[in-house]
Amino acid sequence: MDALDAIRTRRSLRQLDPRPVPHDTLDTLLELAATAPAPHHTRPWRYVIVLPRSRERLAVAMGAAWRADLERDGHAPAVIERLLRRSRRQVAGAPALILACLTNEGLRAWPDERRARNEWAMAQQSLGAAMQNVMLGAHALGLASYWISAPLFAPEACANALALPDGYVAQAFVVVGYPAGGAAPGPRPPIDLSKLVTER
Repeated sequence: MDALDAIRTRRSLRQLDPRPVPHDTLDTLLELAATAPAPHHTRPWRYVIVLPRSRERLAVAMGAAWRADLERDGHAPAVIERLLRRSRRQVAGAPALILACLTNEGLRAWPDERRARNEWAMAQQSLGAAMQNVMLGAHALGLASYWISAPLFAPEACANALALPDGYVAQAFVVVGYPAGGAAPGPRPPIDLSKLVTER
């Protein structure tokens, strides 16, 4: 599969076979992540392969944080329970679960809030590129994947549940696994560049 084909045909797929993904395959994917562009030629990314023994504790901690947000937003108890069950299944039942984190390592310490915020935004943009590499690499190897942004909304819960090293700020999960038998993503919606691109 060439690069253009991988980009055009990669889709998120949540129907995954439960068999584990070999550790050396995950290492390969994370090596691909480390080739992404990053601010100041640094690598502010840190990855945590979340082992099955840690996932229930993680799901509970994140669920508590999300429940508090949902209750503050006024959602009905039945809706909250449904959303939390789905989230717990995704975390606890993932064939392979990668937590992507950021650190301040290599980032510039600006004296004003505007530039400090933008420095962090550059790191987040680079993390997006790194995780896209993971997902494209998984697709090229015959695996499926999908992205979960929940850690961005509960970084403290992730840090506490996993005893993350100081300075690790949780950003996103990527779930990786083999496609379940017969599972296939739906067709990609048509791309209308006229709605996405302008010239000035």
